[in-house]
Amino acid sequence: MDTLTSWVRIGVLLGVATVSLAQAATPAAQLAGYVAQAGAPAQPARGQQFFTSRHGQEWSCASCHASMPGTEGKHASTGKAIAPLAPAFNPQRFTDEAKTEKWFKRNCNDVLGRACTAGEKADVLAWLLTLKP
Repeated sequence: MDTLTSWVRIGVLLGVATVSLAQAATPAAQLAGYVAQAGAPAQPARGQQFFTSRHGQEWSCASCHASMPGTEGKHASTGKAIAPLAPAFNPQRFTDEAKTEKWFKRNCNDVLGRACTAGEKADVLAWLLTLKP
């Protein structure tokens, strides 16, 4: 094997490792990131209030994710089933930072008409982490 081939293989392996690490996350790690961005501790009670309230728009988070997000939700407009949002009921939730950001961006726009702040994300995620089976 020549030197160039070796470097290409190493580069590919490092690239795969970097992508895997960038996508691997835990709900607690994501919460810590939002808290750090917000510069204030998360407040689960405020997260629950945020989740269940309409914010001048047609929907709340609970409109699709159910008021108790340990159960299956249903999209308010399409009727499509949505797996439980709370990590204790769905271990796949909040394990991929890119997915988390994608869905926060989309859903916050629907619910708020704007992006959520880091503090709002922290509060909601902190509340979701309090929910247990």
